[in-house]
Amino acid sequence: MAKTTTAAAKEVTIDDLSDQIALLKKDIASLTETLGDYGKAKSEEMRDNARDAANDFADTGRLKAMEVQQQAEEFLKAQPGTALGIAAGIGFLVGLVTARR
Repeated sequence: MAKTTTAAAKEVTIDDLSDQIALLKKDIASLTETLGDYGKAKSEEMRDNARDAANDFADTGRLKAMEVQQQAEEFLKAQPGTALGIAAGIGFLVGLVTARR
């Protein structure tokens, strides 16, 4: 009779283990899905942050270019002769560099 009780206890234990293994499989699948969703959300967040930083950088560059353009225009109005001389000098240097020999 002792063997029957032990065999029954083993069957219950095996059934319990099977149920626990099935539950663990479900938990692992759920955890995997959750981690995938988390990774996707983080990648989207990082992409958005990078896009915002790039837009800010482009805006800053655009503003700096506009400032330089404004300064150049003011210089041309204030000293047109000097500006013409500088342009002629740069043109001459470019011509020398690009001339065939």
